[in-house]
Amino acid sequence: MARRTKIIATIGPASDDPQTLRRMVDSGMDVARIALAHGSLGDAIARARRVKEVGREAGRPIGILIDLPGPKVRLGAFPDGGAVLESGSTLVLRPGVEQSTSTTLGVDYESLLADVHPGDSLAIGDGTVRLLVTSVDGEYAKAEVTSGGAVQGRPGLHVPSDRLTISTPTADDLYKLDAFIEEGIDMVAVSFVRSAHDIRRVGTEPYPRGPLVIAKIETRAAVENLEGIINASGAVMVARGDLGIEMGIEELPHLQKKIIRDCISLGRPVITATQMLESMIHSATPTRAEVSDIANAIFDGTSAVMLSAETAIGVDPVAAVSTMCRVSERADAEFDYEGWAKRLRGLRSAVGDGDARITDAMTGAAWRAATEMGASAIICISDSGFTVRSIARFRPAMPILGFSPNPRTVGQLTLSWGTTPLIGPSGVDSLDTMDGLVTSARDQGLVRTGDLVAVLAGAGTTPGARGHATDLLRLVRVP
Repeated sequence: MARRTKIIATIGPASDDPQTLRRMVDSGMDVARIALAHGSLGDAIARARRVKEVGREAGRPIGILIDLPGPKVRLGAFPDGGAVLESGSTLVLRPGVEQSTSTTLGVDYESLLADVHPGDSLAIGDGTVRLLVTSVDGEYAKAEVTSGGAVQGRPGLHVPSDRLTISTPTADDLYKLDAFIEEGIDMVAVSFVRSAHDIRRVGTEPYPRGPLVIAKIETRAAVENLEGIINASGAVMVARGDLGIEMGIEELPHLQKKIIRDCISLGRPVITATQMLESMIHSATPTRAEVSDIANAIFDGTSAVMLSAETAIGVDPVAAVSTMCRVSERADAEFDYEGWAKRLRGLRSAVGDGDARITDAMTGAAWRAATEMGASAIICISDSGFTVRSIARFRPAMPILGFSPNPRTVGQLTLSWGTTPLIGPSGVDSLDTMDGLVTSARDQGLVRTGDLVAVLAGAGTTPGARGHATDLLRLVRVP
């Protein structure tokens, strides 16, 4: 069975040359993530352009996801070689200072002293190093190191999200996003989301005219406002790093399952991220626990799994992607497709009203018909990608071939589980057009003569035709 779970790889210094990018594509990368928290805007734009070029050379779409930094608080740079913060030691945090030492931490957040209070617990980096604020005055805060460790570079400082007065997306986020809108990027991830209002503040045109907006769930407020955030977003990311710090590490597995379940219920793709192959930053092979983590996220129903530092700064980005691909493909082969159908009946929520409800009903019918008849593929034509995403949540055992006349939609469908994104006709106005999709899939080697396929489309996708619902379903033999 071909892999169904999508792979997102973060592009950084270790992976942004064209040769490495091409090898990552060949190894299974579906979406390239460009994190804007590091490096210059010009460097990030250059990376996005290289990814586009490599995708064109490879002959298949590679989605581009930019990740906005949000109100991320970072420490000033530590000296080369880093420093060790000893448990039980006392240090000070000074806003506006650009350098850090083992006794003084510079912080790039001017409002820090207004937002933290004695008794607050702060975390550095991935949460291994923790501080307890003991006092705050007009120039600095004092803190005790309750859990020590090595630190280097400019690690993040986790301040409880309900204390941060800065909103998301920030003015700097929106400035950077504008530059990438001109580049035609496919997806944008919004950091430290606390409510649906944060998603609406992004202000881009609805997809596919604008990018697919992905809400990163990493704050307590986001967990409390989850349903509204999912409804306001095009997709969701389970950002396990800050989420684990904020909610407690023991809560993380249960939150991950809930977020994935709620996204599937509401018809949204969901990404599982952070430390999936962390050991491969320095090692040639993953740990057994990491492999089990990936497989379990797939069994839970995640649409995509994401690599971060493993491919951005790791010793072998190509090996990390190849490993993720092998593990995902094996887990996909063991996925309980029949059991998923029973679970989905309990989870499923009708998506939207009017035409959206028609599409929801028709995709359910297509899934049932294709499953009962043993179809080789489900072929969809969709301008916005909504139909493809709607049927993907059923996790059909056969591939989904997602045609769209809109190149932006094709790029966004690189995130959709089990979907091969393809450029298709501008609309469906006859049975001949549907037959043309089947022929196109055959000519591209995606189905074979004699195969039974389900074809799902909407007459309303043609300009001037009635509505925009998916309202045509056929079962046909491939000629």
